[in-house]
Amino acid sequence: MREILIENNLTIPWFLISITLAYFGYYLFALPFSAFFFLTGLRQVHNGFHNSLGTNKFLTWLSLYINSILMMVSIHAVKFNHIRHHKYCLTDDDYEGKSASMTWYGAILYGPVHMFLIHKIALQLGNKNYRLNVIVELLSIAIFAFVVFYFQIHFLMYHIAIMIAGEFLMAFFAVWIVHHDTHESPEFARTQRDGWKNKITFSMFYHLEHHLFPAVPTIKLPELARRIDMTLPDIEKKSTF
Repeated sequence: MREILIENNLTIPWFLISITLAYFGYYLFALPFSAFFFLTGLRQVHNGFHNSLGTNKFLTWLSLYINSILMMVSIHAVKFNHIRHHKYCLTDDDYEGKSASMTWYGAILYGPVHMFLIHKIALQLGNKNYRLNVIVELLSIAIFAFVVFYFQIHFLMYHIAIMIAGEFLMAFFAVWIVHHDTHESPEFARTQRDGWKNKITFSMFYHLEHHLFPAVPTIKLPELARRIDMTLPDIEKKSTF
């Protein structure tokens, strides 16, 4: 129960602090809290993709829907491409993984294209439920953005701008960092073993472990890494950063 509560509420303090600081005009101070909200939001929805939040189907869907609006992207579009990424890792059918073969700066520049592509592919290849969810989320995002900009709600305008910037960096942070130079053995993604780096990134870079055991929730990945190291000490572990 404790782990379920952590995984499903991890984003709340970071969001509340960032929004409060932005409300009072302290945008520079709000920025790191917004970044941590974005990071913990990624962790939360990523667990949702793999049904690892420990909640029922509706609550998992609700988490993905709410985070879609708060993070300014259709999370179901991201989910569709992420599940395909595990199935077709770094092949031509892996649209999420396209930036892995680019240079680091190419992956950064590719970011806006990446975000457009994952929505396009989800709408083209997704089943009826995926397409419906993507459309509902995009409409909800559009309504939210319209209200915010129409009424000039400045602290939410700040939030939207930061979230879009974060999404444009996803091809670099969520793909290139963990998969570059791994095409010969795509199942052996990069990983992070330094304790303090994993703490400040909320264990999001245990990517080798995640690809080997996708259903394991993020909160359990440090223990999974320890067990893998004990069982397979010679397994190649390329570092993320």
